[in-house]
Amino acid sequence: MLSVLIWFPCIAAVVIALLPQAIAAHRVRLLSLFLSGATLLWMLWLVSQFNLSTPSFQFRESLPWLPYLGLSYELGVDGLSLPLLLLNTLLTWIAIYSSRVDTERPRLFYSLILLISGGVAGAFLAQNLLLFFLFYEIELIPFYLLISVWGGTQQGSAATKFLLYTATSGGLILAGFLGVIWFSDTTSFTYETLLNQTLPLNIQYLLLVLLLLGFGIKTPLVPLHTWLPDTYVTASTPVSILLGGVLAKLGTYGIFRFCMQLFPDAWVKLSPWLATWAVFSVLYGALAAIAQKDIKRMVAYSSVGHMGYILLAAAAQTELSIIGAIAQMFAHGLILALLFHLVGIVETKVGTRDLEVLNGLMNPVRGLPLISALLVLGGMASAGIPGLVGFIAEFLVFQGSYIAFPIQTLISVVGTGLTAVYFVILLNRTCFGKLDNNLAYYSKVNWNERIPALVLVALIVVLGLHPTWLVRWSEPTTAALMAETYEAVSLPKTLAMERSIPSSDLVSNLALFHHSR
Repeated sequence: MLSVLIWFPCIAAVVIALLPQAIAAHRVRLLSLFLSGATLLWMLWLVSQFNLSTPSFQFRESLPWLPYLGLSYELGVDGLSLPLLLLNTLLTWIAIYSSRVDTERPRLFYSLILLISGGVAGAFLAQNLLLFFLFYEIELIPFYLLISVWGGTQQGSAATKFLLYTATSGGLILAGFLGVIWFSDTTSFTYETLLNQTLPLNIQYLLLVLLLLGFGIKTPLVPLHTWLPDTYVTASTPVSILLGGVLAKLGTYGIFRFCMQLFPDAWVKLSPWLATWAVFSVLYGALAAIAQKDIKRMVAYSSVGHMGYILLAAAAQTELSIIGAIAQMFAHGLILALLFHLVGIVETKVGTRDLEVLNGLMNPVRGLPLISALLVLGGMASAGIPGLVGFIAEFLVFQGSYIAFPIQTLISVVGTGLTAVYFVILLNRTCFGKLDNNLAYYSKVNWNERIPALVLVALIVVLGLHPTWLVRWSEPTTAALMAETYEAVSLPKTLAMERSIPSSDLVSNLALFHHSR
């Protein structure tokens, strides 16, 4: 059941790559859209079969591969990986739909996107550290080619920077994984086996730092983020959606799955420093976004700030903060995909992303009124306005993190206010004001271009009004994960009770609050 999510997109990529060259680009796109849609439907069926009362891994698959290397083909899904798998398949479909009908070299373009989808799914499903690393690295070359071949200006330097940073990330993670085996009493890379290993605290510190740096580059977190602005801006709209909506989640997933779980003692000791690091990322990302003149670069820096919320939740390590972090990962993927798609439409119709040039797009006759309205909604969701999914995620993160780190949490709330500032600047300069007659009468936005945005908006609104549909998948896994952590690090009983606030009660009250509003 789980292998389908990995190998069906990979086989589909091979099929697309081997199509006759005479087939028109739009037909290749339709076939790719159909194949990615089939994967999405399979994922939705898998979600319907997921047992909400079971906190452990489900639908497990195991096959010996290279036992003398400790490598085995082991897959499983739980409440942490399930939402991210759904996000991956959804945004793959959205990315293909957002692509140009006349894309150059379409067979290579769509086969690379499908290959990335399979590789990311493998990383989220892998229950063997070495298997995770292999899937983690599979996406490196496809993304490099997508950026360097179909990117905008300076695509060569941006793609090379991405390649160097992500290769460094992979090297650090592999070193950390090998270190776990070296200092453990086992030669197996199986995740559950390594969870039962107890390492000396000084060794935990060393290996945890290696993994934090590796996953921090992929997320990215400040100051490991310098590859992100150039890469996001240079990449085409579909690739930007996958970079921000999917690739970044590999970093945050690795932090929760490996950093926090394999080194529980060191994680608790370093958590105050990690919370401070999160605050720095939140504020830096927001302030850098305010200073931008390119709307796509502004959205890129906003992603840096929002990743800081996830690190704050991980550092707090409460049941509610972890649920909020998972919700934030899913919400961030939806919102960022919407913003990148809308920015891509604006650039295509207007011919620029410069805030000093754009103006009056809300004009109902000569502007782009619907796209502008959706851009307003996307900015509101990113700023955490109640009623939208961004608010749900940030509320849970802050509520859960305040118990452990009140000062850092309050400072991070300021970051939410700064998010509103730079989106108000963006919307005020692009959507409102007088439309320049020299730039008026843009080409119409057809319905095919609107559909991805409307799908994303529907999810952002529905999950914002009914948050239990988003968080219920993660509650059993999060509760079990926190119980194991408290037992492993032997937290004082009073502190453990404070950090394990029943998430279901707060989420239920939050849902009632939204309905009453």
